[in-house]
Amino acid sequence: MSERPLQYFSDEALARSRRLSPEQTLRYLEGFRLLHGAPRPEKSRLISVRVPEGLLDTFKAKAARAGVPYQTQLKRLMTRWLEEA
Repeated sequence: MSERPLQYFSDEALARSRRLSPEQTLRYLEGFRLLHGAPRPEKSRLISVRVPEGLLDTFKAKAARAGVPYQTQLKRLMTRWLEEA
């Protein structure tokens, strides 16, 4: 497991950060991510798939009971299937 960078802040820096706007905070975090080489999330593509309504409803219900968004679960299943090959 690789070590992740850890940023320490002085009390003064924390006080300044509390005054930042949400946009300024996002710019800071993106700069930090770029500086430390964190990978950007892969771009997603919208697709259309015909699925029988009953199957989709049941899948959504099971995902909801598990506390997982159903699209996230679909992506997990696709990834697992590819890793098995």
